[in-house]
Amino acid sequence: MWRNLPVVHLAAMAGILASTALSMGAASAASADPLLLAGIMPKNTDEQYELSFWESIKNSNYASDYEAYLKQYPNGRFAVLAKARLERLRASAPAPAPKAQQQPAPPPRSGTSSGGQVSRAPAASAPAARSAPAPAPAPPSAAAPKAATAAGGAVSVAPPPIRTGEIRDCPACPVLIALPGGSFTMGSNTSDPAERPPHQVTISQPFAIGRFEVTVEQWSACVDAGGCQRVPTIAESAKNSPMRDVSWDDAQQYVEWLSKTTGKAYRLPTEAEWEYAARGGTASAFWWGDQMRKGNANCKECGDPWSGDAPAPVGSFAANPWGLHDVNGSVWEWVADCWHSSYKGAPVDGRAWNENACGARVIRGGSWREGVSYMVSSTRFKYSPSVRQSQNGFRVARDMK
Repeated sequence: MWRNLPVVHLAAMAGILASTALSMGAASAASADPLLLAGIMPKNTDEQYELSFWESIKNSNYASDYEAYLKQYPNGRFAVLAKARLERLRASAPAPAPKAQQQPAPPPRSGTSSGGQVSRAPAASAPAARSAPAPAPAPPSAAAPKAATAAGGAVSVAPPPIRTGEIRDCPACPVLIALPGGSFTMGSNTSDPAERPPHQVTISQPFAIGRFEVTVEQWSACVDAGGCQRVPTIAESAKNSPMRDVSWDDAQQYVEWLSKTTGKAYRLPTEAEWEYAARGGTASAFWWGDQMRKGNANCKECGDPWSGDAPAPVGSFAANPWGLHDVNGSVWEWVADCWHSSYKGAPVDGRAWNENACGARVIRGGSWREGVSYMVSSTRFKYSPSVRQSQNGFRVARDMK
């Protein structure tokens, strides 16, 4: 992300930049910004966003991650290195089997990214003021679906039963939690500049939001109906894994299909709705408190189950007080809003903050690849709406009218 960086990470950044300079040649290295080569980044700049992107994919063995970087930063600092790795991966890819020997619809290998993100300093959220009672807490996480895998990793458990306050508009639809309107303090005064200033937001209308992130199985239903594009990199993922490697534009196809299928107004949550829901009526750094407690989030420092290769199936960790799973970690989640570098001038009524020619969209919540400091409820980041990245997914929302 874009915080002041500890010394160990400054050294790592300097090493990354130095290795890239070698790839680009001495002339390119000589023209580099000396502050950047020293590992010192201006706060809240495009350079830091690019570095965070690169850090998240730098050890990936999947071509799609380097394609995403080059699409976002065609002339970026790491473009030469990304192209070289992309060429090696393409050259080493196995040749397709002769047509006569192929099995029906052979699934490609699933895609993940590797490598740590730039570290963030611990953050605490600003106090919140509530004007509406919270829904009843969800039952303990033992009721959540457990991971079920077999050879090929494509087995999933039956969907959990619908509970009081939950909605499912069709058999293939995500389960929704109905939330009341209310007020809360959005953002953090002790966090990144992009999360400031903390400001009071009042969501006047109730809305519904996904209990889980959209799953591979749910996305596949849209693909089978002709509403969404097939994403080869998740072909071997378990059906109850969170859908990922999808762009903001892809997510729009999915909510459009859901709306047509159900006759309901499905959409991505606004950024304010997302944080309101993720906090679950709390004002602390995480929904469970101000300190990390293992077993509450899918991240590399958050406890088991965890694998660096892929996120855990949805619902493997405890729900927040409003019954929502995986709002911290798992996959980054697209929201409806355009990216703004701070909350100055942000709406205070919970609506999406949009504008014409929106060049970047907001993602929230961190992913299983990041560490504890990315799990705070105020964490936010950005990507181009057309970029697919293997850590990015989404959950849906809809109006209650």
